[in-house]
Amino acid sequence: MKLLKRIQYNSPVVLTFALISFAALVSGEMTGGASTIKLFCVYRSSLADPLTYPRFFLHALGHSGYEHYMANMLLMLVIGPPLEEKYGSRSLAAAIVITAFASGVVQWVFFPHTGLLGASGIVFMMITMSSLAGARGGAIPLTLIFVFVFYLGKEVADALTKVDDISRVTHILGGVCGACLGFRFTAMKKTGVKPA
Repeated sequence: MKLLKRIQYNSPVVLTFALISFAALVSGEMTGGASTIKLFCVYRSSLADPLTYPRFFLHALGHSGYEHYMANMLLMLVIGPPLEEKYGSRSLAAAIVITAFASGVVQWVFFPHTGLLGASGIVFMMITMSSLAGARGGAIPLTLIFVFVFYLGKEVADALTKVDDISRVTHILGGVCGACLGFRFTAMKKTGVKPA
Protein backbone atom coordinates (compact mmCIF):
# COMPACT_ATOMS: atom_id res chain seq x y z
CA MET A 1 0.00 0.00 0.00
CA LYS A 2 2.86 2.39 0.79
CA LEU A 3 4.28 1.74 -2.67
CA LEU A 4 1.01 2.80 -4.31
CA LYS A 5 1.08 6.06 -2.37
CA ARG A 6 4.56 6.77 -3.76
CA ILE A 7 3.56 6.28 -7.42
CA GLN A 8 3.15 9.67 -9.06
CA TYR A 9 1.16 10.58 -12.17
CA ASN A 10 4.16 12.69 -13.10
CA SER A 11 3.36 13.65 -16.68
CA PRO A 12 -0.41 14.02 -17.03
CA VAL A 13 -0.53 14.95 -20.72
CA VAL A 14 1.84 12.22 -21.89
CA LEU A 15 0.37 9.53 -19.63
CA THR A 16 -3.21 10.44 -20.51
CA PHE A 17 -2.35 10.42 -24.23
CA ALA A 18 -0.78 6.95 -23.85
CA LEU A 19 -3.77 5.61 -21.91
CA ILE A 20 -6.36 7.01 -24.34
CA SER A 21 -4.34 5.62 -27.26
CA PHE A 22 -4.32 2.23 -25.55
CA ALA A 23 -8.09 2.42 -25.09
CA ALA A 24 -8.45 3.28 -28.81
CA LEU A 25 -6.25 0.27 -29.66
CA VAL A 26 -8.35 -2.07 -27.50
CA SER A 27 -11.53 -0.63 -28.99
CA GLY A 28 -10.16 -1.27 -32.47
CA GLU A 29 -9.29 -4.86 -31.59
CA MET A 30 -12.73 -5.47 -30.08
CA THR A 31 -14.58 -4.04 -33.11
CA GLY A 32 -12.42 -5.71 -35.77
CA GLY A 33 -10.95 -2.33 -36.70
CA ALA A 34 -14.30 -0.60 -37.22
CA SER A 35 -13.82 1.97 -34.44
CA THR A 36 -10.28 2.67 -35.65
CA ILE A 37 -11.49 3.43 -39.17
CA LYS A 38 -14.54 5.39 -37.98
CA LEU A 39 -12.79 7.54 -35.33
CA PHE A 40 -9.01 7.13 -35.22
CA CYS A 41 -7.90 7.32 -38.85
CA VAL A 42 -7.96 10.37 -41.13
CA TYR A 43 -8.71 9.88 -44.82
CA ARG A 44 -10.49 11.77 -47.56
CA SER A 45 -14.08 11.73 -46.40
CA SER A 46 -16.88 14.12 -47.18
CA LEU A 47 -16.89 17.45 -45.36
CA ALA A 48 -20.59 16.78 -44.81
CA ASP A 49 -19.62 13.82 -42.59
CA PRO A 50 -19.51 15.22 -39.03
CA LEU A 51 -16.80 12.69 -38.06
CA THR A 52 -14.39 14.12 -40.66
CA TYR A 53 -13.48 17.00 -38.34
CA PRO A 54 -12.67 15.09 -35.14
CA ARG A 55 -10.59 12.65 -37.21
CA PHE A 56 -8.23 15.54 -38.06
CA PHE A 57 -7.18 15.29 -34.40
CA LEU A 58 -8.12 11.78 -33.25
CA HIS A 59 -6.03 9.95 -35.86
CA ALA A 60 -2.99 10.52 -33.61
CA LEU A 61 -4.60 8.26 -30.98
CA GLY A 62 -5.18 5.34 -33.36
CA HIS A 63 -2.66 2.59 -34.11
CA SER A 64 -2.70 -0.36 -36.48
CA GLY A 65 -1.65 -2.85 -33.81
CA TYR A 66 0.25 -3.39 -30.58
CA GLU A 67 3.71 -3.09 -32.19
CA HIS A 68 2.79 0.21 -33.82
CA TYR A 69 1.40 1.48 -30.52
CA MET A 70 4.46 0.40 -28.52
CA ALA A 71 6.94 1.89 -31.00
CA ASN A 72 5.31 5.30 -30.60
CA MET A 73 4.50 5.15 -26.89
CA LEU A 74 7.94 4.01 -25.73
CA LEU A 75 9.55 7.02 -27.38
CA MET A 76 6.81 9.35 -26.17
CA LEU A 77 7.08 8.10 -22.58
CA VAL A 78 10.84 8.75 -22.61
CA ILE A 79 10.88 12.12 -24.40
CA GLY A 80 7.55 13.59 -23.30
CA PRO A 81 7.85 13.94 -19.50
CA PRO A 82 10.94 16.21 -19.56
CA LEU A 83 9.24 18.36 -22.21
CA GLU A 84 6.09 18.57 -20.13
CA GLU A 85 8.16 19.57 -17.11
CA LYS A 86 10.07 22.21 -19.09
CA TYR A 87 7.22 23.79 -21.04
CA GLY A 88 4.18 22.91 -18.93
CA SER A 89 1.26 20.57 -19.46
CA ARG A 90 -0.96 23.04 -21.33
CA SER A 91 1.82 24.01 -23.75
CA LEU A 92 2.67 20.39 -24.51
CA ALA A 93 -1.03 19.55 -24.95
CA ALA A 94 -1.34 22.49 -27.37
CA ALA A 95 1.72 21.26 -29.29
CA ILE A 96 0.16 17.80 -29.59
CA VAL A 97 -3.17 19.21 -30.80
CA ILE A 98 -1.49 21.55 -33.33
CA THR A 99 0.73 18.80 -34.71
CA ALA A 100 -2.14 16.30 -34.95
CA PHE A 101 -4.35 18.85 -36.72
CA ALA A 102 -1.59 19.91 -39.16
CA SER A 103 -0.78 16.32 -40.12
CA GLY A 104 -4.48 15.41 -40.35
CA VAL A 105 -5.27 18.28 -42.69
CA VAL A 106 -2.19 17.62 -44.86
CA GLN A 107 -3.20 13.96 -45.12
CA TRP A 108 -6.81 14.83 -46.01
CA VAL A 109 -5.84 17.42 -48.64
CA PHE A 110 -2.81 15.87 -50.34
CA PHE A 111 -3.21 12.10 -49.92
CA PRO A 112 -6.84 11.32 -50.80
CA HIS A 113 -6.28 7.60 -51.48
CA THR A 114 -4.63 6.64 -48.18
CA GLY A 115 -5.42 6.79 -44.50
CA LEU A 116 -3.26 8.04 -41.63
CA LEU A 117 -3.20 6.92 -38.02
CA GLY A 118 -0.70 6.86 -35.20
CA ALA A 119 1.34 9.17 -33.01
CA SER A 120 4.58 9.19 -35.00
CA GLY A 121 4.12 12.83 -36.03
CA ILE A 122 3.71 13.72 -32.35
CA VAL A 123 6.83 11.70 -31.49
CA PHE A 124 8.86 13.53 -34.16
CA MET A 125 7.52 16.84 -32.82
CA MET A 126 8.76 15.87 -29.36
CA ILE A 127 12.15 14.71 -30.65
CA THR A 128 12.74 18.00 -32.41
CA MET A 129 11.37 20.06 -29.52
CA SER A 130 13.62 18.22 -27.07
CA SER A 131 16.66 19.08 -29.18
CA LEU A 132 15.87 22.74 -28.41
CA ALA A 133 15.72 22.21 -24.65
CA GLY A 134 19.10 23.84 -23.99
CA ALA A 135 18.69 26.80 -26.37
CA ARG A 136 19.89 30.08 -24.89
CA GLY A 137 19.87 33.64 -26.12
CA GLY A 138 18.25 32.95 -29.49
CA ALA A 139 21.03 30.56 -30.49
CA ILE A 140 20.29 27.56 -32.68
CA PRO A 141 21.44 24.45 -30.81
CA LEU A 142 23.72 22.06 -32.65
CA THR A 143 21.47 19.24 -31.42
CA LEU A 144 18.62 20.71 -33.50
CA ILE A 145 20.82 20.81 -36.58
CA PHE A 146 21.85 17.18 -36.02
CA VAL A 147 18.22 16.13 -35.59
CA PHE A 148 17.27 17.86 -38.85
CA VAL A 149 20.24 16.49 -40.78
CA PHE A 150 20.26 12.93 -39.49
CA TYR A 151 16.74 12.16 -38.30
CA LEU A 152 14.57 14.26 -40.59
CA GLY A 153 17.09 14.02 -43.43
CA LYS A 154 16.68 10.25 -43.33
CA GLU A 155 12.90 10.68 -43.53
CA VAL A 156 13.24 12.87 -46.63
CA ALA A 157 15.60 10.35 -48.24
CA ASP A 158 13.28 7.47 -47.37
CA ALA A 159 10.28 9.37 -48.75
CA LEU A 160 12.10 9.68 -52.07
CA THR A 161 13.45 6.13 -52.27
CA LYS A 162 11.13 3.76 -50.37
CA VAL A 163 7.61 2.58 -51.00
CA ASP A 164 6.00 1.41 -47.76
CA ASP A 165 3.09 2.22 -45.47
CA ILE A 166 4.99 4.76 -43.34
CA SER A 167 3.94 8.40 -43.66
CA ARG A 168 7.28 10.17 -43.99
CA VAL A 169 5.47 13.46 -44.61
CA THR A 170 3.88 13.19 -41.16
CA HIS A 171 7.30 12.63 -39.57
CA ILE A 172 8.77 15.63 -41.38
CA LEU A 173 5.75 17.81 -40.56
CA GLY A 174 5.95 16.72 -36.91
CA GLY A 175 9.63 17.70 -36.84
CA VAL A 176 8.90 21.11 -38.33
CA CYS A 177 6.06 21.66 -35.84
CA GLY A 178 8.42 20.70 -33.00
CA ALA A 179 11.07 23.19 -34.13
CA CYS A 180 8.58 26.04 -34.58
CA LEU A 181 6.77 25.37 -31.31
CA GLY A 182 10.01 24.80 -29.41
CA PHE A 183 11.36 28.17 -30.55
CA ARG A 184 8.01 29.78 -29.69
CA PHE A 185 7.88 28.30 -26.19
CA THR A 186 11.53 29.21 -25.57
CA ALA A 187 10.85 32.81 -26.69
CA MET A 188 7.82 32.98 -24.41
CA LYS A 189 9.90 31.90 -21.44
CA LYS A 190 12.60 34.43 -22.35
CA THR A 191 10.10 37.32 -22.40
CA GLY A 192 8.66 36.26 -19.07
CA VAL A 193 5.52 34.66 -20.50
CA LYS A 194 5.48 31.30 -18.80
CA PRO A 195 4.19 28.47 -20.98
CA ALA A 196 1.34 26.91 -19.01
